[in-house]
Amino acid sequence: MASTTKKPYLGMTGSKLSAWVSVACITAMTLFGYDQGVFGGIIVTDDFLRQMNYPNADLQGTIVSLYDIGCFAGAMATFAFGEYFGRKKSLIIGVIIMSIGAILQAAAANVPMMIVARLVTGVGNGINTSTSPVWQSETTKASMKGKLIILSMIMNIAGFSLSNWMTYGFSFLSGSISWRFPIAFQLVFSVVLFATVPWLPESPRWLLAHGYDKEGIAVLAALEGTSIDDKYVLAEREEILEAVRIEREQRTPLKDILRGRTGNTGMVKRLLLGAGTQWMQQLGGINVTSYYLPLVLQNSVGLSNNLSRLLAGCNSVSYLVFSFIGLYLIERAGRRKLMMYGAAGQAFCYLFISAFLSQGGDNYGAAATAFFFLYYVFFGVCWQGVPWLYPVEINSLSMRTMGAALATGSNWIVNYAIVQATPPGIENLGWKFYLLWMAFNAVMVPLIYLLYPETSNRHLEDVDRLYRENPGMVLVFRNKEAVQTARPERYESLGNELKQRVGGKEDPDDVSVEHVEHA
Repeated sequence: MASTTKKPYLGMTGSKLSAWVSVACITAMTLFGYDQGVFGGIIVTDDFLRQMNYPNADLQGTIVSLYDIGCFAGAMATFAFGEYFGRKKSLIIGVIIMSIGAILQAAAANVPMMIVARLVTGVGNGINTSTSPVWQSETTKASMKGKLIILSMIMNIAGFSLSNWMTYGFSFLSGSISWRFPIAFQLVFSVVLFATVPWLPESPRWLLAHGYDKEGIAVLAALEGTSIDDKYVLAEREEILEAVRIEREQRTPLKDILRGRTGNTGMVKRLLLGAGTQWMQQLGGINVTSYYLPLVLQNSVGLSNNLSRLLAGCNSVSYLVFSFIGLYLIERAGRRKLMMYGAAGQAFCYLFISAFLSQGGDNYGAAATAFFFLYYVFFGVCWQGVPWLYPVEINSLSMRTMGAALATGSNWIVNYAIVQATPPGIENLGWKFYLLWMAFNAVMVPLIYLLYPETSNRHLEDVDRLYRENPGMVLVFRNKEAVQTARPERYESLGNELKQRVGGKEDPDDVSVEHVEHA
């Protein structure tokens, strides 16, 4: 009699299954990019300003920036509850909340309703952006981990670019459709997520860490497209379980984490390093322009509304094209070099933006605009993806969800302050406002060189080993294994020994289809 047992994951395994997990994670980050960029075009739309009773610069900043407070709340909710719910459930909850917020924004009739809608949307996005990089990194081979998360951030830029062109196109229409439709369009991404996430596998690392051993090894085998007794799958399970065992032996209560009492795990240092990448990304000045580029080009450079929108759209395409270089460099150059060179380039751009704007006149304004474009080149290549990848890689397994959520929360709270301050900053300080971002970028270069270990080409468990073996490490620039781009040979040797050790060992677990479906 033929078996009628339903195959999990629609019968997909191996690269096809991994690709669909990437589709879901990439869609979540594309939605983030679209939502981040859409208000930059709406805040200068006549019908929107009329509907909101022509808010002044401070109120405009409040309407836009309270979205970031919602994102911060969502990230902190993930910090508190994300590890309990797991990666899939957390992402589904985030998409539901974000969809409700999008509907409320599209229907908003006044400033209070828009503010509430922005807060709700932000909560959902905060959950999504804290969860999807973790889920993707934990279901991806080490050699592809960096590239796929950078690809997610490239699609984040694609979403940002789409929102710029969407608002530019609809600016030629009259009435509320000119801004309500671009806001409502983000629901298209929600539909894709609702259609994919429910049937995809949970993170095998989360399953193994929470006692679902059979389900965890089944997912590992499904993602590799092989059997559960494959030597590589068994070795990977042993590596994950060893990391889990060590962490349970050294489990640290939250009160001790807050006091820095974390044994030799380097937990607090790693949390701070991960969050620091997000702080630096924001203090590099990206959201001075991401949220407000049309406004910046109008008020700082003196361009017309239509030309400002058009240039913002063109800039988003340039930003997208150059970000593909980051996909090529992420494993070759490594995280440290990309961050250092990017910060230096961004400082250079803001220096010249300030210098040209201080002179006034059309020619100097055009030169400043060119350096805004160049700034996005440096950011797209070097800084767009690394701050979302680094917190996932630097933190230990038990702290990965919390670490990513803390880093994302850091991003949003700094983002809020910057977005709130930008309209009055431009209005009151003029060209001097951009000198702040030049200074921040200049300081970032030595901080990264001195403090940040390299995480490219490593297994997630390699970083645990680095901190166990160097418990007092703060300055990393003298430690060759900590800063080299290639995976240290010693770690390769240890991994090969582990494969040989488990190669002849039969797996005691009888993994059934029901276990796979549960995962």
